Amino acid sequence: MERVNYTLLTEFILMGIPYPLRLKTFLFTFFLLIYILTQLGNLLILITVWADPQLHARPMYTFLGVLSIIDMGISCITVPRFMMNFILGIIPIPFSGCVAQLYFYHFLGSTQCFLYTLMAYDRYLAICWPLNYPVLMTAKLSTLLVAGAWVAGSFHGALQAILTFRLPYCGPNQVDYFFCDIPAVLRLACADTTVNELVTFVDIGVVVVSCFFLILLSYIQIIRAILRIRTADGRRRAFSTCGAHVTVVTVYYVPCAFIYLRPEANSPLDGAAALFPTAITPFLNPLIYTLRNQEVKMALKRMLGGPRTKSEI
Repeated sequence: MERVNYTLLTEFILMGIPYPLRLKTFLFTFFLLIYILTQLGNLLILITVWADPQLHARPMYTFLGVLSIIDMGISCITVPRFMMNFILGIIPIPFSGCVAQLYFYHFLGSTQCFLYTLMAYDRYLAICWPLNYPVLMTAKLSTLLVAGAWVAGSFHGALQAILTFRLPYCGPNQVDYFFCDIPAVLRLACADTTVNELVTFVDIGVVVVSCFFLILLSYIQIIRAILRIRTADGRRRAFSTCGAHVTVVTVYYVPCAFIYLRPEANSPLDGAAALFPTAITPFLNPLIYTLRNQEVKMALKRMLGGPRTKSEI
């Protein structure tokens, strides 16, 4: 029986996304600034939630602290190597590095999907069942829910990594993307990828669609409850609390659906769309959750030793 003779790849070349060469210095500076602000902003939220007893004891801010950890991780996985292409040129990534990048991106990304759902459920209980909220959402329950999100995300990431890299890769090795992601890597496989594409579509589709549907259902109930609030100030505060979460969910889910939930995910716009969940959303989260959240701003004042207002005394 004749054996197929091929050499398996030991590295991949991430081609990045197309850009005018005259803008490479500007783009490097822009994404470097985005990366630094993302890390500092999320670290500041994490420290604030952990250090302030009033926030640390509340499940809503436990979820926010975990979200900051995830945002910092996703940004670290993708943005630094992406920035290197602007200054150092295209640098190969080892095969094992590509596997790790794909695993951790989908691990953290799916965990973030689950966490957004938990945050919507938390807001639903707080607004629709305010008197029973301390009983329904205890610190122990919120810890168990977060742990479950981490475990489910880890399983999802491992499944996608195993399915993707069980296939042989024998050349070419140029990934037409700025990080190792499933659609771009599968195009280089030296085998039939039909099963992989189907499983990826179904698996990611179940995670994204189910989480989005649960979030949508929660907010339908939340809006109904808010409209029953008699005072205009009460309605404004409730909408303000939920508006930040709705904004972040929209910015995160729409690009993900565009990338993964199409029959043939091979569009030049995929790279631009992927910048939202990898770079833009982690950058926006600290801004949205601090600028629109009065309790976080007051906690920052207390931590930095700022003057206390009457409402804080």
